[in-house]
Amino acid sequence: MAVATAGGDGGGGRRLRVFFLPFFARGHLIPMTDLACRMAAASPEVVETTMVVTPANATVVASTVAHAGAASAEQAVRVVCYPFPDVGLERGVECLGSAAAHDAWRVYRAVDLSQPVHESLLRQHRPDAIVADVPFWWATDIAAELGVPRLTFNPVGVFPQLAMNNLVTIRPDIVRRGLAGPPVSVPSLPGKEITIPVSELPDFLVQDEHLSMCWDRIKASQLAGFGVVVNTFADLERPYCDEFSRVDARRAYFVGPLSLPSHSAVHRGGDGDVDCLTWLSTKPSQSVVYVCFGSWAHFSATQTRELALGLEASNQPFLWVIRSEDSNGGGRWAPEGWEQRVAGRGFVVRGWAPQLAVLAHPSVGAFLMHCGWNSLLEAAAAGVPVLTWPLVFEQFINERLVTDVAAFGARVWGGGKRSVREHESETVPAEAIATAVAGFMQGGGRRDTARSRARELAGSARAAVSENGSSWSDIRRLIQDLTDTSASRV
Repeated sequence: MAVATAGGDGGGGRRLRVFFLPFFARGHLIPMTDLACRMAAASPEVVETTMVVTPANATVVASTVAHAGAASAEQAVRVVCYPFPDVGLERGVECLGSAAAHDAWRVYRAVDLSQPVHESLLRQHRPDAIVADVPFWWATDIAAELGVPRLTFNPVGVFPQLAMNNLVTIRPDIVRRGLAGPPVSVPSLPGKEITIPVSELPDFLVQDEHLSMCWDRIKASQLAGFGVVVNTFADLERPYCDEFSRVDARRAYFVGPLSLPSHSAVHRGGDGDVDCLTWLSTKPSQSVVYVCFGSWAHFSATQTRELALGLEASNQPFLWVIRSEDSNGGGRWAPEGWEQRVAGRGFVVRGWAPQLAVLAHPSVGAFLMHCGWNSLLEAAAAGVPVLTWPLVFEQFINERLVTDVAAFGARVWGGGKRSVREHESETVPAEAIATAVAGFMQGGGRRDTARSRARELAGSARAAVSENGSSWSDIRRLIQDLTDTSASRV
């Protein structure tokens, strides 16, 4: 195990040493690193934070960590590396974003195999507090052994967490209904009724799989721990935050959006294609559709071609981020001559884009997205209305928050079968994509309402992270609670 000792002096126990253990996915690694940086900056004389990651994942967070160190040696975030478990992946493939779709199970297998090294590492370093990602249920036990607090970090919002918690209580009925059964109403959820087709529910609610077998253990570990830290802000998810605090955590801290304020938006999460920002500057205000489906969503070649044709037919300027492996061999993913026909009106980024900087650009008028929580939160914080196209896990639940509750977006398509399992989903046709994009961008009641609501949420997000805002206060309450606990233990 290698230890990078950038800045800080935790000698003599003068500062509270907090270790962070993220899951192997960019959507977990990046916000947890943001949290470590935020805590270090909030109280550098009290807190010393350390990211505990595998070598390849250390590169994902390197730019964010480097910026924290550049801001102040006292605010620097340390990094401890441990070896990624041998699960048959190529060297350097250590997260969902870099693993092929058929190898995703290997990443989840690596979670289980991480338990011994986590336990050994934590016993060796004996931190004063542990912030561990949801799947690492064993962190609660080792924290208890060390006599220190364990916090669960949850990178998704409280709305989907409550929905999944409550759906678990009727899981036997959901399984009996089968995929062809009628839509399910989420029980005991505050606010308006939320219904979801069985095909759009996460796999663990419909069939036996890894998460369904360990869900109870994960939730018990969370409830037994010191508390839960969530990347959200109260004004986005009322009254769900109140309910979450009541039923799902001994202590709840709502600290988002962790992407705000960001002083390294261009390089957050890796080196992105900055040429797209120059291209955006050539376009009129709010004219461009930003299209991105996250770091590990996989489209079939057929669906990718339909999306390409739909964006072309919409006649709207667009910035499309496509996974590098999906864009190899141009003819496979785009019709012949497509790139020439959309030249000037469309810009394609292959790989990683500086999403925060893109969303902050005045030329961006809408975000066509997969409803991953980080992207959803970043759109709300930027005041950009969204077109929803959920793909996997809780994203169809997140969509309900966007379209039915917070009301800052609309669906791309509702005319066919949608499913969390790609092979069960109908291909969204180019005509439907073109109609949705053009109709939304050309204005009118639906887009104007969504844009107005997005602007309101952006103001609330900025207020939340500003001095004395709800998220600002919760981070300081978290630090104070950990400090008080450490002092009482001593």
